[in-house]
Amino acid sequence: MKLPFSKIAGTESETAGIAHSFSKIIKAGDVISLNGNLGAGKTFFIKRVAEEFNAGDVNSPTFALVNEYEGIIHINHFDFYRINSVQELYDIGFNDYLNNTDSISFIEWGNLFPEILPKRRYEIDIIILEGSKRKIEIVKYE
Repeated sequence: MKLPFSKIAGTESETAGIAHSFSKIIKAGDVISLNGNLGAGKTFFIKRVAEEFNAGDVNSPTFALVNEYEGIIHINHFDFYRINSVQELYDIGFNDYLNNTDSISFIEWGNLFPEILPKRRYEIDIIILEGSKRKIEIVKYE
């Protein structure tokens, strides 16, 4: 996968293929922010990437704020959707999670609190098009 990346996926299978390709370029210590409207497929994308690392049953951490999955690499899965302030993230030890170089951290709705995201990260935007089509854009920030 060459970055920046942009492609229209017409099916869930195509989205899963993009997630599979993305899983080949990420490693422990990486932070990935996923943005898109409700139902865009952020959790679906993370689930497909996590499968590549033999990580457990991925589901949205909307109410838990963070879920952790064990696999070949430890995965932290955050959801900022119900967060009201950056302080809530500090209270759950957000920086400790991100500083763990043995984990990959996924953040749904990262665009809600961009000031807390590390400069070095991947940004994935999933844009709903007509029907089941999604435009998936991936950028790496150094």
